[in-house]
Amino acid sequence: MKIIIDAMGGDNAPEQIVLGALQSAKEFGVEIVLVGRGEDILASMKQHGWDTLPGGVEIANAEDIVDMHADPAEVVRQHRGSSMVLGLKMLADGAGDAFISAGNTGALLSAATLLVKRIRGVRRAAFAPVLPMGDGCILIDAGANAECTPEFLLQFGCMGSFYAKMAQKKENPRVALLNIGAEDSKGDPLHKEAYQLLKNAGDNGVINFTGNIEARNVPFGEADVVVADGFSGNVLLKSMEGTAIYMGKLMKGMFMRNLLTKIGALLCKKGEEIKKRMDYREIGGSILIGISKPVVKAHGSSDALAVRGAIRQAMNAVESGFCDAIRENISAMSLPREENHAE
Repeated sequence: MKIIIDAMGGDNAPEQIVLGALQSAKEFGVEIVLVGRGEDILASMKQHGWDTLPGGVEIANAEDIVDMHADPAEVVRQHRGSSMVLGLKMLADGAGDAFISAGNTGALLSAATLLVKRIRGVRRAAFAPVLPMGDGCILIDAGANAECTPEFLLQFGCMGSFYAKMAQKKENPRVALLNIGAEDSKGDPLHKEAYQLLKNAGDNGVINFTGNIEARNVPFGEADVVVADGFSGNVLLKSMEGTAIYMGKLMKGMFMRNLLTKIGALLCKKGEEIKKRMDYREIGGSILIGISKPVVKAHGSSDALAVRGAIRQAMNAVESGFCDAIRENISAMSLPREENHAE
């Protein structure tokens, strides 16, 4: 298996990207292609004790960089020689099995759609991060599509279910629709119609649809796949991230208040598995579901540990074959042409 990595994407590139890639190549035995400025990549290697490329690791030189201010709609045309665009071209041409970037999110979505392309029949690709709830809850979409049709949400639910079943090994993943109430009458016309489409898919045995879910119930692991339009999904994701950071600061302030609370903090040291569980670096990145080959968006501030998590996630996605499962079942998650809504 060969994983292509944008070595120049993210806040800590290329040093932390290169370090995470080299460590992962040694630990997982996976082949790695680092795409970016060769001199910078080699300098980062030497900084961490590698004088030569280890076996299974290669460099594909790309002098241009897609920065965070690049126009997503123009990235393929204006940055043809960039590490992101070249890496995605390599993936499309079969030079690797998956692609990872911590760079510009919009640019990655646009370039992956244009170069690697969506699976035939998929209306929109969607970001699907894994939330640290239950056994790992998938949120789809988390920001790729701010405006959606009911069919988009139907496909998100089905694609998320296939990913949970094959990549996460969940036998019968529970799929729920993010809404303002649990009752089937709740929501605007989009969510009411999407509810009915998802229910029909559930009745036909395509997915295990459990109905609507309110945002406050997501952290309790009541669903394995939470379906949302990209706007609502991104708000939910960022709200949960902010709440976790805020609660962490509150706890730290409480434990540092006086000598007794500091002793209490030492006694709670074994509870650090909670911190590890909530650490995005352990989870990996956000898989871009609906693209013909696995593409993973790593967090913009990824360090070596986060890169390792993203590589592990990409390997798992390749091994699972979930893209093929989506291809084989696309007819079950698509409306007849005359029923398709305007995009």
